[in-house]
Amino acid sequence: MATDKNGTPSIDSVSLAIIEQLQEDGRRPYAAIGKAVGLSEAAVRQRVQKLLDQGVMQIVAVTDPLTVGLRRQAMVGINVEGDLDPVADALTAMEEVEYVVMTAGSFDLIIEIVCEDDDHLLQMINKRIRTLPGVRSTESFVYLKLRKQTYTWGTR
Repeated sequence: MATDKNGTPSIDSVSLAIIEQLQEDGRRPYAAIGKAVGLSEAAVRQRVQKLLDQGVMQIVAVTDPLTVGLRRQAMVGINVEGDLDPVADALTAMEEVEYVVMTAGSFDLIIEIVCEDDDHLLQMINKRIRTLPGVRSTESFVYLKLRKQTYTWGTR
């Protein structure tokens, strides 16, 4: 797979089709994917491995956090004083933090955290996030009910 001037992998239409097949069913056999995209099973296996190695995609089991004992989720907006990178790096290292995005707008960073309960959420925000050097303020958006969670946006 080639890369562009920024080092980002360039993905051809066949690899995009493979990604879409796996987003529909991450356990789909390589032979079935090959048939759908016009490649051999071995060629699909090689392309999938390259996509995984380059960090283009992951193949994971996605759960509903409530069903595995994680009863509290929240989005947290964070304002940072100074450089965002050290704060983003510290948040990324926390097991409870599912994703970290740098944003333009009301917040410098937005994170999603998944916790066991309200006490765990409070500990995360009060003792771990707010105490990070550079964190100026936080605003939490506690999830009351998960209505939709998909990872099928394809390769638009």
